[in-house]
Order: sequence, then C-alpha cells, then structure tokens
Amino acid sequence: MTTTLVTGASSGIGAALAHRFAAEGHALVLVARREERLRTLAAAVAKAHGVKAHVVAMDVTEPGAPARLLASCRRRKLDVDILVNNAGVLDQGPFADMTMNDHLAMIDLNVRALTGLIALFLPGMRERGSGRILNVASIASFQPVPHLATYAATKAYVLSLTESLAEELRDSGVTITALCPGITATEMLSGAADANPVLSKLPRAVVGDAADVADLGVRGCLRGDVIVVPGAVNLAATLAARATPKWLLRKVSGAIVRRSRS
Repeated sequence: MTTTLVTGASSGIGAALAHRFAAEGHALVLVARREERLRTLAAAVAKAHGVKAHVVAMDVTEPGAPARLLASCRRRKLDVDILVNNAGVLDQGPFADMTMNDHLAMIDLNVRALTGLIALFLPGMRERGSGRILNVASIASFQPVPHLATYAATKAYVLSLTESLAEELRDSGVTITALCPGITATEMLSGAADANPVLSKLPRAVVGDAADVADLGVRGCLRGDVIVVPGAVNLAATLAARATPKWLLRKVSGAIVRRSRS
C-alpha cells in the first residue's frame, strides 16, 4: 500500500489533501501540532476511505523535528512514498511594521522545515526508484507582493526549489510538484482577513475551495506535473506574471496595494 505523509494536515488544504489521498487508497501519516484535530481527521479518513492513518503531533520547525519524523516512520516500518509539504504560515503587513520573529517564523516553516524534510525523505525514494513530493506553494510565488513580502519570497523559494529538483530527478522514478493555489477558503484566510478587512470583501469568484485545490493537486502530483495552478483566473495571472517584466510587476503590485489601503 502506498503511504503518504502530509504536514499541516490538521485543517484547510492539508486536511483536504489527506482526504483526497485516502480516497486513492493511500495509508496516511498525518503531521501537525494539534493532536486532537489530527486524531479526529484520522478517524474520519478511516471511516470514509477504510485506510490507516498514523498521527504524529509535532511542530516541524523545532530543532531536529524532521529527523525525529523520519525516525518515527522507520519505527513504524513505514516507507513514505509521497511526501506532502503543506505546513505553512502567512503573516502580512508592511515589512518594517512586523517583528524580526514574524519574518523568521515564516522562513523557518515555509523554507527551512520544508527543505529539511525533502533532504531526509528524498534519498529513500531515490534508492527505491519511485516516489512523489508535493510542495504547497502559492500564486504569490510568481511575483513580488508588497505587504506579503516575506511570505511571497518564501513561496518563490518553494517554487524555484521544486523546478530545480524536477530536473535533477528526471528519469529517477521520483517526481516533484509545486501546487500553487490562489486565495483559498481556509483558517489561514480567515486570520488574514481579521488583520486586513480588504480580504473579507473579496468576491466569491476569486476565493477557491480547499477540496477543489486538493483534488487538482493530487491529480497533478500523481501525474508527475511540475507546477499545478488551480483555477482559470489564477492560471491566467501566473502566465501573465511570467511574461511581464519584473519592474512592471513591482509597479503594478505597489499601486494595487496603495489603492486598496487608501
């Protein structure tokens, strides 16, 4: 049986990804800080899909956490066939108004922990000649985003790392995918809307559904697609961003942010 490990599985896109992989018949390793939520999710996927879901309550940013997670899987005699790096954090506001710890917390989770997990789980996949890695990035990966500067930079790292490794792993039997959702109805969005009322006024048409995002992400991951962008509007925006000069993107992004806050 295929085993899929999902970080940040306790809510939002992570929980939706867990359900979607379980629907494919995968056993799960569910990782997040909130143990009670993980156990509730494990029971739900077992009931709905008849698969085993192992729970590992852990903060993956703690020193040595990725190594402890790998050791936990080995103790359970689990080879992780699919690694899903979904755990992430978003904080917003003018860069200078945020604390150093705010910025470093985003880097620790969105970049350092993700990189550490790939570095530890990828060698086993490569030795076995098969495996999948799904990194949850963002459409913010494709352009500068004032007031989300550090967050967007961390997601740009995730996208760049994914594209680089996709070439390194060509013909190895291992594939890596970046899932780049736009604004999605999750607890993260609710928290961001509390800090920025503009987000609470977004039209429904531009807010994605976590289950739809997960469905497209899982399908792309299993196909071995390198980049998956859910939603026609988001896809058009990312294609335009890649074709637009960086200086113009900066000007447009800055103007939009200034206008939204005026």
